[in-house]
Amino acid sequence: MSPDHHHGHGAHDHEAHSHGVTADTDRRWLSLALALITVFIAVESVIAFISGSLALLSDAAHMLTDAASIVLALVAMRLSARPARGGYTFGLKRAEILSAQANGLSLLLLAAWLGYEAIHRIIDPPEIEGWMVLVTALVGIVVNLIATWCISKANRTSLNVEGAYQHILNDLFAFIGTAVAGLIMLTTGFARADGIATLLVVVLMIKAGYGLVRDSGRVLLQAAPDGLDPDAIGDRLASHDGVAEVHDLHVWAITSGHPTLSAHVIVEEGEDCHAVRGELDGLLVQNYGITHSTLQVDHAPELHDVLTAARPKATVSAHCPDPHGPAHFAEPHDH
Repeated sequence: MSPDHHHGHGAHDHEAHSHGVTADTDRRWLSLALALITVFIAVESVIAFISGSLALLSDAAHMLTDAASIVLALVAMRLSARPARGGYTFGLKRAEILSAQANGLSLLLLAAWLGYEAIHRIIDPPEIEGWMVLVTALVGIVVNLIATWCISKANRTSLNVEGAYQHILNDLFAFIGTAVAGLIMLTTGFARADGIATLLVVVLMIKAGYGLVRDSGRVLLQAAPDGLDPDAIGDRLASHDGVAEVHDLHVWAITSGHPTLSAHVIVEEGEDCHAVRGELDGLLVQNYGITHSTLQVDHAPELHDVLTAARPKATVSAHCPDPHGPAHFAEPHDH
């Protein structure tokens, strides 16, 4: 048996440098958005209490979670940049995923509270100063447009950054709804518009929150990233020249944007396992964008001899007493 382990890290130093530059840029954009939001939260909270508007108060509360989401994102970026050491063999890259999940959960919890309050306001609407709501909402739209633009300049392929972006984007929609409600209250005196606008925002918050929880949950449960079908990849690897079988195939993401693969590859008799492994690494990079792969490569006859010596009725694909997923063969046959 000749196990051959390989990690595909093409241009590792260049990628690490590029990642560092990108992370620094992302932190600057997020910090600018955080500064804008923090100042506006203080102003809006005061006006919300003076005017008696739940829509404004909900916007302020939502913006508070926006600020918290950006702080979480910044902290997660710092943690994920730490090198792997000790028991954390992948470093702390999944801090970004935990941050994204926290952002999603906070959106769902806030949506539940605001939904309850909005229904109460629709049933029993209080007196609200419509003009204050309208003016504040219009200013909020401008602030959120700038903050949304800042975060859109960061790397949104990161679920961590995407979580902060979704918070800000939902707040932009919230302010638009609040401005419309303020205009209606100012011109018609229909106070229930405040609660109705809040409910519309709640729907958007639930949609965004659910998406973040779902996507971060897939990473934490080590599901295959979107767009990567493990069965299709296994069949493609098994169909490569010189490959007899592929099994124990795992495809997952360490964090967003970092797909990873491991597999046990059996090559046919007389084939150069090192050459086959190199070709498979190139295939994974070019066809699937997987730059971090670990392939254990064995020769079929050697593996068969070892297995049958230990278990006379063993087959190549039965090398593992607890197989992980289906085996992929070069040619379909009964097994």
